[in-house]
Amino acid sequence: MLNIERINLTEDGRVSLTPYILDKSPEMPLSVNRPAVVVIPGGGYQALSDREGEPIAMAFAAQGFNTFVLRYSVGQYASFPNPLTDLMKAMKMIRERNEEWNTDINKIAIVGFSAGGHLVASLGVYWNDEKILAKAGVTAEEAKPNALILCYPVITSGPRREPGTIATAAQGHDEPDIKDILSLEKHVGKHTPPCYIAHTFYDPVVPVESSLLFASALAANDVPFELHITQDGVHGLALGDHVTSIGPLLHNSAFAEWVKGSGEWMKKLFEFKCLPDYDYETALRRPRTFDLI
Repeated sequence: MLNIERINLTEDGRVSLTPYILDKSPEMPLSVNRPAVVVIPGGGYQALSDREGEPIAMAFAAQGFNTFVLRYSVGQYASFPNPLTDLMKAMKMIRERNEEWNTDINKIAIVGFSAGGHLVASLGVYWNDEKILAKAGVTAEEAKPNALILCYPVITSGPRREPGTIATAAQGHDEPDIKDILSLEKHVGKHTPPCYIAHTFYDPVVPVESSLLFASALAANDVPFELHITQDGVHGLALGDHVTSIGPLLHNSAFAEWVKGSGEWMKKLFEFKCLPDYDYETALRRPRTFDLI
């Protein structure tokens, strides 16, 4: 059973966090203190895609993760770093309520799509930035992500950029270096957490170079990652299967492998596996409730 509630992070409700918390059971030792996945939908910082929200949370819940969907600042509120401070506040809340939500505070991954990928990567490179942390009212340890999952992410403000997302994030800024700040491949460091990246070569909206630039920066800083590039596929594939498809172009079985692939990657990273010292025989033993004839 999932325990679901929507928590408003702003008084007007435009920013919210929705947890999807799985039950604990003595029969399932891994159900105690679960790792978590925070889902960040895309939408060019102008809107938020429902296809990249709850369906993603359900897919990772099915793999045993507690999940959370963040609806962050978009449109006129999306100037950098506003969406990033929204995410930092959400991370703080998840860690503060970890006992209630049965979540391991040291095993929190974030998955983002398109502009949501830009937001996730922003946290990956700026989670320890003192000025942004002060604006969010959180500490670095409260904001820190333990793993990143980037699906067709906007990364760069360079020549092979997706201009709309970058322009929206830069709105209202007069700093001459804002485009450099938003070009996240330039700010990867050894503090950046491990990363799983999925993209398609033929993405017509966000060039595949975004993912390649970020992966190259990770490699240069000895940050481990997995990179999965399928040749075919349009932008906005989400799960890539019938659940999030609204037409044949958004049903792509090759790209859809990212869901299971990233799940297995996280299970290894978070050591989310069978417990060797658990007394399985006792846990599974049941009293006999019938008589043999």
